[in-house]
Amino acid sequence: MNQKNIKTFVKKMKLSDYIAFRLANEGVKSVFAVSGGASLHLIHSVDSNREINLFCPHHEQSAAMAADGYSRSSGKFGVAIATSGPGATNLITGIACSFYDSVPTLFITGQVSTFRMVGNTGVRQIGFQETPIVEMCKPITKYASTLKHPMQIKEELDKAIHFMHSGRPGPVLIDIPDNFQRELIDISEIRGWEPSTNIGFNDASVETISIPVIEEIYERLSNSHRPVIIAGWGIHLSNNTERFVKFIEELNVPVATTWGASDILEHGHPLFLGTFGTHGVRHANFAVQNSDFILSLGSRLDTKSTGTPINSFARNAYKIVVDIDPSELRKFESFDLKIDKRILGDLTEFFNTSSNISIRRNTFNWWKTKIKDWRRKFSDFDSQKDTVSKDLNPYDFFRGLGKIIPRGAKLFIDTGSTLAWAMQSYRTSKGQRIFHDFNNTAMGWALPASIGAWSYDKAEQIFCITGDGSLMMNLQELATISQHKIPLTIFIINNGGYSMIKQTQDQWFESKYVASQSSTDLFFPNFEKLAEVFEFSFLRLKTSDFLDEGLVNHLKVKGPKIIEVVVKESHRVIPQVKAGRPNEDMEPLLPRPIFERNMLIKPLPYSETL
Repeated sequence: MNQKNIKTFVKKMKLSDYIAFRLANEGVKSVFAVSGGASLHLIHSVDSNREINLFCPHHEQSAAMAADGYSRSSGKFGVAIATSGPGATNLITGIACSFYDSVPTLFITGQVSTFRMVGNTGVRQIGFQETPIVEMCKPITKYASTLKHPMQIKEELDKAIHFMHSGRPGPVLIDIPDNFQRELIDISEIRGWEPSTNIGFNDASVETISIPVIEEIYERLSNSHRPVIIAGWGIHLSNNTERFVKFIEELNVPVATTWGASDILEHGHPLFLGTFGTHGVRHANFAVQNSDFILSLGSRLDTKSTGTPINSFARNAYKIVVDIDPSELRKFESFDLKIDKRILGDLTEFFNTSSNISIRRNTFNWWKTKIKDWRRKFSDFDSQKDTVSKDLNPYDFFRGLGKIIPRGAKLFIDTGSTLAWAMQSYRTSKGQRIFHDFNNTAMGWALPASIGAWSYDKAEQIFCITGDGSLMMNLQELATISQHKIPLTIFIINNGGYSMIKQTQDQWFESKYVASQSSTDLFFPNFEKLAEVFEFSFLRLKTSDFLDEGLVNHLKVKGPKIIEVVVKESHRVIPQVKAGRPNEDMEPLLPRPIFERNMLIKPLPYSETL
């Protein structure tokens, strides 16, 4: 039954039932909700709809993160429902994950009845658990509003869904008073909303996509000697992964990726450099920093990409950035980073236009040979520095894991050193996807996000890779996995605390580990006993010979699994850029003669003050 013919079958419908109907009509398969007094009508209506599966995590933060993971994995928008007050505020971290990564998600909050609202009284609260969630969430949503009248529900849903997808995607929120949820609305009388014509963007310094603009890019590229194409998360968001691969292969240009695009090319692809930035790989940073031409597609070039000072980024290169957000294109002036050509537009339009222009393909053989030499020399240097014992090395673990994770699998990885180790050493194979909340990077995101992904397609092979610290942030969702018997494989990287925080304390606090290690301030459970309590199978890995039949066979065990990976607390992210150094000058520092001999542009002095 679609929106047009619903009037044929029913004249009046409870408002909450209409919302559930509309969600199903939009193709929503799963809704994540935590029960509460002001959201019960919404939750019961969703549960009564045969086309939607209701999932009930044990924390609203998890519901929001599950909706976020659902959207990232499926390409559809995710939905989470929470009650008023603390239920609504608990969504905020997950909403921020969607906002900063441009993920389309819909959040519906219950609110106290209109006759219990503060209104213009000037007091803090009238109704029990009344909270101004719309005002709180406006800075991290594309659209947020409280329903003012029951008959406006279609209009508000139309607006929310439109703004969620238009331009740069992102989360939206509708706050619905409890008394409105239970009202019967006349389906024949509700009115929708149509977006107005887009207003043109006027900035003489910013160009739009056109054949002359693309031809100029190609001309600049053909005259360069050391080009690099930067690939970002926006390529996935715009569903242009295959077109991007075809594009770079036609151009024959090396590609450095942000974390959000680390899976765009197979590890063995001849044009793939790896991830760059403050926690990238050294040879990729050398390539980007020493380049003479940069074309950035789908990346906003945040400070994790540019390093600090920001204007040290690819400072001798002619830089071109294509972005859908005009504010992202304008921001560089505030940080004294010169972008030679700023192009406003969607990547689909960019690739459509590019396909109509012939490309003069260069070999760039000298440049590729130079990068290959950097890769060999720097990899040898960094691998020697990371050897602290004969125990399990996290870099060895992630390299080995890439050999046994099946093609087409989806990996949800939590933050901290776990993510950095994976980004630097995991070798993706064809069809694999890597997900993370790359910009909000919340501890505990990966577990509920994995649940969200599984809820859309239960046939997919999904792996959750989390740290001991991150797991504790949403530990309760092990119960949700057990409840639904989700065949999720969870790798817990157990290094006795917060390794990335310790690395910062090494750099700035003389290795005084406050609030970051298990031996003093943090307690962690016995993960084997934890697995038993939640009815997971369990395996512990402690030595470097982990790629034996035991692990391979354990991955074949049906049902949810926990695999604890025990690494030394002393392992650190190597290499890594210390604040104040440009991206090419990563720690552990290369001996100065070797560093200067390999730089193709003039090195910068280091400033401890930044």
